Amino acid sequence: MFANLLIILASSLVVIALFRRLQLPPVLGYLCVGLAVGPTALDWVNDSEELPDLAELGVVFLLFSLGLEFSLSKMLSLRRVVFGLGSLQVLCCGLLLGGLLVLFGLSPTTALLLGAGLALSSTAIVSKELTSLGEVFSSHGQNAIGVLLFQDVVAVLLLTLVPVFAGASEQAWYWALPLTLGKTVVLFLGLLLASRWLLPRLFREVAASHSAELFVLLALVIVLLTAWLTHLLGLSPALGAFLAGMLLGESHYRHQIEADIRPFRDILLGLFFVSIGMLIDLQLFISHSLLILGLTLTLMLIKGCVVALLVQLRGSDGETAWRSGLALAQGGEFCFALMAQMQQSRLMPADISGLLLAATFCSMLLTPLLLRAAPAIALRLHRKPNQQVQLEEITVLNAELRGHAVICGYGRVGQSIGRFLHREQQAFIALDDDPERVQEASSEDNAVHYGDCRRGALLSAVGLERARLVVIAVDNSDVALTVLNEARRINPNVPILVRTRDDSQLAELKAAGATEVVPELLESSLMLASHALILLGLSDQQVKDRLDEVRQSRYQLLQGFNHDEGDTPLNPD
Repeated sequence: MFANLLIILASSLVVIALFRRLQLPPVLGYLCVGLAVGPTALDWVNDSEELPDLAELGVVFLLFSLGLEFSLSKMLSLRRVVFGLGSLQVLCCGLLLGGLLVLFGLSPTTALLLGAGLALSSTAIVSKELTSLGEVFSSHGQNAIGVLLFQDVVAVLLLTLVPVFAGASEQAWYWALPLTLGKTVVLFLGLLLASRWLLPRLFREVAASHSAELFVLLALVIVLLTAWLTHLLGLSPALGAFLAGMLLGESHYRHQIEADIRPFRDILLGLFFVSIGMLIDLQLFISHSLLILGLTLTLMLIKGCVVALLVQLRGSDGETAWRSGLALAQGGEFCFALMAQMQQSRLMPADISGLLLAATFCSMLLTPLLLRAAPAIALRLHRKPNQQVQLEEITVLNAELRGHAVICGYGRVGQSIGRFLHREQQAFIALDDDPERVQEASSEDNAVHYGDCRRGALLSAVGLERARLVVIAVDNSDVALTVLNEARRINPNVPILVRTRDDSQLAELKAAGATEVVPELLESSLMLASHALILLGLSDQQVKDRLDEVRQSRYQLLQGFNHDEGDTPLNPD
């Protein structure tokens, strides 16, 4: 076990560092590590019973972290997506994929069961990528998360049905379905009561002790205890962890909990993706490469198109529909467990199982790249009919505006800037892609519009050509760089102020045309340092001179330190 972990972690260290340099998603690196060190390639890692259990904890921690971002009210607002869109997606995709499997020679019962399994998507990959891209609370992100939650319940039901269809269980499917749903309701109610009466008292006591060690231990115990109780009920541990995180998401401690479990989550999730890669037979790619490619494209086309159609029928626009379809087009990690159990029960032959596993793996491998290219792909697949109308409305509203400021991103920082500009009676237009945030802001000010500020057409609609200032306040340096390039293309001369979390991309942003780059963590460090110097007896003018000196040298005095350690914001955008 220790030798296996050492090989996996050392290989991941090298590969992930390389993928970072190539600007590729880390998920792809972990999957490639598993494929390389697995038994069908280099065979460096031996079979271990502990490794899959350890890897599964990564998904548990990921779903718990994701649950922290959802309050109970937001989750209840998703109930139509979870049970409406989720059930339709599994039903439609399952029937279509099951019908194709019947043509491949499988029995109707086996084909429908396997088709339902292939209809499920990868909770781990989609959640991880949406979180890293900052798209969890976008329209397509909420569609994806809602459907994935329903799929977790269906996954447990399908595993229960395998022995039933194999003739090795006394329980009929019409008893298994309500029993699984009933257990889910009982679990939710139990966690709801605990989050209302027990957990706040525990966290209050631990916080009063001012012990970071106790706080980390309590967070870990809650995650693991929730997963264990869910497992005892015969449900997905990841589902229970999500519910626990969601109920704790309304507490004052959610940001600290998220910061404490992040290191455990990232490492264990990496092990999970490595374990998925190890399950694939590399020889199949050599002997059946074209067939695997065809199966992969067929799977992703069917699932992506069905999801896009269902989302559009529910009243969403074309871009949201296609981006939801791209997010859920892949097969899921659950297929590996389902196919292994079906093969053991002799419900399907090993050769078909191997091909489908390889196709599922390829679809998972493509997903991070698809999610990053989703805006451009969705725009090519379908131009929103109401998008042009929206642009025309925004253009008309701001046609007479001159010498105003454009704020890209109206979160915590953008709102603070807007308040200062409003107080000084300076005209501004703000853009944000969070519909709830825009709706709240629009009730107070009609200068806030919904939209993706990376779109050049939208920046032109708010009159960027006539603006005196552009403030890029988004909480993602890569997105900020894209917005900066687009803004410079439209107006080469306008001053552009860019907010970043740290100084990691300061030089790149300056080279792209930023007039000023303000690293948030470094500025907060300067404020603390200025107060410290004043309390130590230095005059106000001396302190001001020191701060000006540091800023003029582009924060060189503060560079070289680890700005991330212990600097997790209490209320990130």
